[in-house]
Amino acid sequence: MSLSERPLPYLRFDIVEAARMLRMSRATLYQRIRAGHLSVQKDGRRTYITVTELQRYVGAGNAPTV
Repeated sequence: MSLSERPLPYLRFDIVEAARMLRMSRATLYQRIRAGHLSVQKDGRRTYITVTELQRYVGAGNAPTV
């Protein structure tokens, strides 16, 4: 299998995807971003959260429990 045939792993997620993974609303996620709990990347008007940042946030015990 060549490099071009392997799918690339997701390195960042948009707000809707990240909120779904964290099981919180978009509004709650934006509140946590404004409070400084999560760092984001901006690409034009779009906002992304990296996989590393999501792992750090969850590992720090900030994510909501189900």
